[in-house]
Amino acid sequence: WREEFWALRGINLAVQPGETVGVIGPNGSGKTTLLKTLAGILGADQGRVAVRGRVGCLLSFGVGFNPTLSGRENVYLNGSLLGLARRTIDARMDAIVEMSELGDFISAPVRTYSAGMRGRLGFAIAVHIDPDVLMLDEVLGVGDAAFRAKTGTILERFRRERKTVVIASHSMGLIRETCDRAVWLERGTIRLEGPPDEVVQAYLKTTEAPG
Repeated sequence: WREEFWALRGINLAVQPGETVGVIGPNGSGKTTLLKTLAGILGADQGRVAVRGRVGCLLSFGVGFNPTLSGRENVYLNGSLLGLARRTIDARMDAIVEMSELGDFISAPVRTYSAGMRGRLGFAIAVHIDPDVLMLDEVLGVGDAAFRAKTGTILERFRRERKTVVIASHSMGLIRETCDRAVWLERGTIRLEGPPDEVVQAYLKTTEAPG
């Protein structure tokens, strides 16, 4: 005997170009699974998923990095996996290093990086591949205030350029400040969807999550 478990069930969600959507919910609610499905990392057992354009994603710290390679070598590795030519990566390398704030550590093995350093490098790579759709899973809290301000500026630019951003986060402040719409997942289904303030307020009434 085995029990059937659906990580997501009955999800009906459309995100428009230029829209930033936040996904909230307790651990195990399906947030990461939803982003992995949208990014094409996981396939849907039922239904249909359609994503138009190049997808950039940072779904957890260190995923997609080879720990024995340097940060710089991992930039080339990630870029090539996303279909970028080496000359294109060459042209964007300085901007990636600058955004990651790694300095000379860009030449050190990634296994020596802290979670924050890996997160900053992953975010810098994800935004500099010039994606049409950007998926971020609980990564915008890394770095100091200056780095967080920099990421906010980039997300604003993405919005102006009509790019789509989907953010999964436990930071209710981030969702309120950054997103145009919020989706509350619970046990793999959408419990509530709408303006961030309304969805966050409803969510916080049922949980001890910090606001």
